[in-house]
Amino acid sequence: MGIFDSIDIAGSGMSAERMRMDVTAENLANADTTRTASGGPYQRQEVVLEQIPSDGFGATLASAMNTGASAPVVPAAGGDGTASGQVPGGVAVTGIVSDPTPGQKVYDPGNPDANAQGYVTMPNVNTVQEMSDLIDESDNYQADVTAMDTAKQMFSSTLDVLK
Repeated sequence: MGIFDSIDIAGSGMSAERMRMDVTAENLANADTTRTASGGPYQRQEVVLEQIPSDGFGATLASAMNTGASAPVVPAAGGDGTASGQVPGGVAVTGIVSDPTPGQKVYDPGNPDANAQGYVTMPNVNTVQEMSDLIDESDNYQADVTAMDTAKQMFSSTLDVLK
């Protein structure tokens, strides 16, 4: 693991959590939107994240040590979900997907979006769940900030010792 890898990992986590907070805020803003440009009610969005393997010297060294220098590298699942010898390198947003859960039907015959029986299909957004997710995302972002600050302090202390 390189000297700045911890900052890169924390930075990727901060970017991912910011994206999750943006999507959660959009979900909350559209919790009552019964008609979108596509014609139906708003569909809740979710962020899909994926681990980024490190491609630095540390990953190459770990791979060589785990598989042997002359053997080809064959990924095998490790106990932490990574390939054997693979060093985690952070997280990346791979996409934003719609939650396929159907929305609740509410009786409101005066609503212009009501069907013939007077029911309106509401978005599949649960505001309590979204607020809980927002708190979790905020806490995760703060943890990444703390990790980055700690790494910065360690680098500063190391440079002070080397003076």
